[in-house]
Amino acid sequence: MLERRSPSSHDDLVDHLVRSTALPRGEAARVVLDVLAYFDETTDEFVRRRHRELQAGGGATNPEIFERIAAELPHRAVAPPELSLRQLRRIVYG
Repeated sequence: MLERRSPSSHDDLVDHLVRSTALPRGEAARVVLDVLAYFDETTDEFVRRRHRELQAGGGATNPEIFERIAAELPHRAVAPPELSLRQLRRIVYG
């Protein structure tokens, strides 16, 4: 489950965003929490979400979708171990 972080635990990052953007402090804190929540997804949650998104976008077949997900995984904040296309399918379909 997603761990809620206090904005004060990331004051240095919030301060940086306030200095380097036009964001007010409250909005910068919300952006930091949103980004952290995005990267808190487990590998399985990410695979399922991306599969749903790519399916909903239409035009891509499952083999194309799984290839794309496999290519995206190493670029996560903490890259998971490399998963085969079969492992990706098992995450989605059980």
